[in-house]
Order: sequence, then structure tokens, then C-alpha cells
Amino acid sequence: MTRLRPFRFSVQEHRAHSAAQWRERARAIESLGYSAVFLPDHYGDQAGPIAALMAAADATTTLRVGSLVFDNDYRHPVVLAKEAATLDLLSDGRLDLGIGAGWMVSDYEQAGIPYDSAGVRIERLAEAVTIIKKFFAGGEFSFEGKHYTIKGLEGSPLPVQKPHPRFLLGGGGRKMLSLAAREADIVHVNYNLNEGRINPKLVQTGMAEATDEKLGWIREAAGDRFDAIELGFTVFFANVTEDRESLAEALAPSMGFKPRNVLEMPHFLIGTLGQIEEDLKARRDRYGFADVIVPGEAAEDLAPVVERLAGR
Repeated sequence: MTRLRPFRFSVQEHRAHSAAQWRERARAIESLGYSAVFLPDHYGDQAGPIAALMAAADATTTLRVGSLVFDNDYRHPVVLAKEAATLDLLSDGRLDLGIGAGWMVSDYEQAGIPYDSAGVRIERLAEAVTIIKKFFAGGEFSFEGKHYTIKGLEGSPLPVQKPHPRFLLGGGGRKMLSLAAREADIVHVNYNLNEGRINPKLVQTGMAEATDEKLGWIREAAGDRFDAIELGFTVFFANVTEDRESLAEALAPSMGFKPRNVLEMPHFLIGTLGQIEEDLKARRDRYGFADVIVPGEAAEDLAPVVERLAGR
């Protein structure tokens, strides 16, 4: 088991209804004790992450901003590297750069982007990560890969964070988690997204026993750098309740679970504030998870847990 790190809590948001509302929301997240705000990268009803993250950084003083995660197939890695470096520069070094291979079939279909096999998308992402890191290093560089070719490009502007903003990569399949283990500063363990859409089969890949297996893949691929990796996960469902057993019994059938599977799944937080606190400690003990991202709609409810655990 990796050494236990202090807890860090962040919030995933989706929508910005107005400039004033978005600035106020960013300040509220900061005041509640969260470390960062993250935005996903999809084509649905959500704010565009690059502009929204910059606005959130500009409205706050210490809140970090991050992508959860940029889809590599939506932007050429040189374009993303320049945007990310600019975000880090203008936020005074507060960017966490999450990047992934892409997974949601509907995004690709709606935008007319070819949906290649997972292997090809991950292979392309691996090249992109190399290119972005070279860009962040500054100076002129070239790259010759299967998917990208860079000739005599100079990385500019340079990010404030050295050697670069923290990379967040994650996933639920062995190939993606192995890449994350080799390249990322923060590795988030997720569902296996090969289904391409959210359904019971996808959710079942997030069960506690499956998460144990995923940690084994990360440890194997990381080798000597395992202890340097910050491990974490995203909470997709959170509910503060005095009767978590009844809620678990209600949720379990739709996912093909037993109630105990619902309560043990890392991506769910259900119970009293005390029970949730104990569950988070148990997941850190079992998996090493200390980097926790919660859904925006639960940020206020979970704030007392954050106050007690953050930094400890």
C-alpha cells in the first residue's frame, strides 16, 4: 500500500448560467474549503471548460482549476498545450491538467468525429501527453509518432508550475490505467468506460473488488514511481441521509447490485456525515485514495466532512 496522503477535496461542476453566477459559485466553492473546481469536456448542457476555468480562477485567489478531463480527440495536443499553459500562466499556477482518451460515443456521433477503438484512442493519447510535456518544457522541439508529427515547434507561453502543471489521468481499463501510472501525477480510478455510454454494465465495473484489481494494475505499471502518485476518485452519487440502508436497497436492483455493493462502491457516498467520513477513511486505507472530487450539487451538504478531513 502506498503511504497515506492527506485528503484533498474538489468539486465537479457543469453549468454556468451567467458570468455573475459562475463567479459567485467559484467563490462559494473556495469558501467551503474545497481545493479545486473541475469541469468535464462534453458537448451536452455544460460550459466550455477552457473559458469557464479561466473565469473561475480569475474570480478566486487560492482555488485551483482543472479539467475532468479534456478529450484528446477534440483538440490537437499542440492546441491544448498552448491553452493549458496559458491557463496556468493567467491563474498564477493553479491548473490541474486532466486529459483522457475520450469515451462517450454520443459526443463523437453528434460531432461527426470518428470513434476509433479504445486501443487507438489510448495510443493517440500517449503521444499527446509526450507532446504536451515537451511543449511545457519550453524551447524548440520535434516529435515523430504514429498519430502526430511536430516539426521545430517552440513551446510558448510557458506554464508557471515547474516542470509542468500536474497531469491527471484516469480510467477503469488496464491499458488506460497503465498509461496513467507511467505518466500522471494524479491517477483517478474510474469505471471501465469501454461501453461508451452509462448503463448498469458500466457501473458494475466500479465495484469494490474491481477497484482492488485496478490498483494492482496501477502498482505494476508504475513501478518505482508508485509512491509519488496521488491516487483518487470521483464521487458520482452522494446523499446525506439517516437511513442509508433503505436508499441502498432502493438503488441496488437497477444496477444489478446487492445493497452492500452500493454502500461499498467508491464512487457512491451515502449515509450520515459521520458514516461518510468513516467510509472515506476506509477507502483511503484500502486503496490509498486521498484525492476526492464530489458532485457540485452535494458540495454544501458535504462541506462539514471536508472541514474535518481536508489536509488530514
